[in-house]
Amino acid sequence: MMQTEEQNTSQAMQELVKGIWKENPVFVAVLGMCPSLAVTNTAVNALAMGLATTFVLLFSSILVSLLRKTIPKQVRITSYIVIIATFVTVIDFTLAAFFPDIHKALGAFIALIVVNCLILGRQESFASKNNVRLSIMDAVGMSLGFTFALLCIGIVREVLGSGSLFGLSLFGPHFEPWIVMILPPGGFFVLGFLLLYFNWLTERRKKYH
Repeated sequence: MMQTEEQNTSQAMQELVKGIWKENPVFVAVLGMCPSLAVTNTAVNALAMGLATTFVLLFSSILVSLLRKTIPKQVRITSYIVIIATFVTVIDFTLAAFFPDIHKALGAFIALIVVNCLILGRQESFASKNNVRLSIMDAVGMSLGFTFALLCIGIVREVLGSGSLFGLSLFGPHFEPWIVMILPPGGFFVLGFLLLYFNWLTERRKKYH
């Protein structure tokens, strides 16, 4: 009995950790590219999008896991989309009510969480096949990995493009910002370099293990 509990705990931790590094949604699976490029011109926007996606992914995974035996296979994708859209509506209205500036900055990309392939993919490949405990750990791990990736991009773009971090000036009035970093091309540049660096670290880790 104790051994079974230890195995379950070990499996749950593996599901949590994998999304942060081994199966990072952005740097490994290359999912969610639209928000990764569009809303990461500041660290605040990146964090807000990461947290919004976390909310939707977590609660969608819980509900899909609870209903996995009752949702007919023929309409499972439609059902997942309805569930995801429900939680996206909740987070959209919440941001509009309590954080209007962030809601305005993120714009239509909040609604586009519905079609984020990361969220729908986790429902189809994991939550619909596993219990609530594992589904929660998977959702949290993937969300942490996604938020981490957005923050990496957002921090680099804001520091170089605005000379600030979370709105706080870092270099004083004499800093000449790299305007390209807060424009769309800057998102591609930063993402490309981070993908290169992440893949280099992964290969280096394999080499020494």
